[in-house]
Amino acid sequence: MSEVFTVAVLGAGTMGRGIAQNAAAVGCSVMLFDTTADRAESGRDGVDGVLAKLVEKGKLDALEADRLLSRIEATADRAAAVHAADIVVEAAPEDLALKRSLFAALVKEAPAHAVLGTNTSSLPISKIAEGCGAEERVIGLHFFNPVPVMALLEIVRGSKTSDATLQRALDFAKRLGKDPIVVKDSPGFATSRLGVLLGLEAIRMLEQGVASAVDIDKAMELGYRHPMGPLKLTDLVGLDVRLSIAEHLHRELKSAAFEPPKLMREMVAAGKLGRKSGAGFYSYDAKA
Repeated sequence: MSEVFTVAVLGAGTMGRGIAQNAAAVGCSVMLFDTTADRAESGRDGVDGVLAKLVEKGKLDALEADRLLSRIEATADRAAAVHAADIVVEAAPEDLALKRSLFAALVKEAPAHAVLGTNTSSLPISKIAEGCGAEERVIGLHFFNPVPVMALLEIVRGSKTSDATLQRALDFAKRLGKDPIVVKDSPGFATSRLGVLLGLEAIRMLEQGVASAVDIDKAMELGYRHPMGPLKLTDLVGLDVRLSIAEHLHRELKSAAFEPPKLMREMVAAGKLGRKSGAGFYSYDAKA
């Protein structure tokens, strides 16, 4: 099956709803699952809010926004969400045990032809797939926030991922309008390994008083043409998320470069997680 008609997205948080919006925008039918009906509906409502803003700004026709939203169905029934899926994209929290149990269930619940993708940003694809019974259908589909805007899709091939699964993942990326890269299953893949390293060093520089957060970010934005400085990006991703990734990479790569700075641990302990908490390296008001 070369065309993707039905996409099941498991997890209706920021990434899940973005993936759902992107898939619906290119004509796919989308089942958006979360563990409770309220969470699933909240995810769909989040997409509705984004579309309303686009309509308000004149960037999207109101009729097309309605059509797009009509392609997304929210559900708290996982088996119903995946039973007709051509591609499943898991966007659950970064917990290896959780993902392993989820994929073991998906092999039984999803059709035999379905590609089983995980949006993990750092966990090993081969470990997630191990023992599920269909390791050849499991692949990493690492999206970037905001999903409908970001062009990159990092496709991560596990040790047992088949050529057919890889090709269907590439076809899916093309349909979504993404520009994919293919990387082997290694700690941090390509993007998290490079991105987290830059972010950690920026935090160390701030900790050591090398420069202010604003000037550190400006150095990369103006000097290297990064669209967003490493501290702003850490705020956007979430300090807690990046701390978890850094700890994982530090364990796996055994490199001091990935040891989380003391400042980072202190900020996470204090609840300063970035945009989602209203404060991180910068402060954010409710409207922002």
